[in-house]
Amino acid sequence: FENEDLIKHGWPEDVWFHVDKLSSAHVYLRLSNQSWTDIPAALVDDLAQLCKANSIEGNKKDNVSIIYTPWSNLLKRGDMATGQVSFKNPQLVKRVHVATRENAIVNRLNKTKREEHPDLALMRMDRDKEEARAKRNQMRKIREEERRVQDERRKLKEESDYSRVFAEAGSRKHKKVSENLLGDSDDDDVPVAASSNRDDDDDFSDLL
Repeated sequence: FENEDLIKHGWPEDVWFHVDKLSSAHVYLRLSNQSWTDIPAALVDDLAQLCKANSIEGNKKDNVSIIYTPWSNLLKRGDMATGQVSFKNPQLVKRVHVATRENAIVNRLNKTKREEHPDLALMRMDRDKEEARAKRNQMRKIREEERRVQDERRKLKEESDYSRVFAEAGSRKHKKVSENLLGDSDDDDVPVAASSNRDDDDDFSDLL
């Protein structure tokens, strides 16, 4: 692939490898649900050997450095030469030392070599569409969960309000019954019988 196309249409999941300060192939590692800082050391060594083997000058030298960084950290300006890049943040660049070429590693990797010519721009477009679709689905699930929580809270509040009204009604009924039993009700006045003293007076008069 042309290095410019790889630089332009890389993925955020890509990690870029290159021989430091020498011309070499641009080697990309595409990660899946993994941080670029957690790449296994054995895999880093394989990619470093691949970079060295695909550098005309670097392949002839011992003790070369291979640099690698996330694709998103690559900086490409219009005044740079073809294939040349810099870095947005140099602190996000790691280095690995390669003492010498390991033919066993290079031969093993060459046996798995497969040559393809994909449309890099189309692949990136499809990748972005899939990411946008996944984000929409995630937001839909979040909204559904928020609605579910709101509905549950509303039902709990309605049940709480109903229980409070029922308790208040029961309390009023109990108070009414208590007042009636204690004779404290103001609804009806109980008449009190009154006796007359006239007959008693007449009886005492007869005795006299």
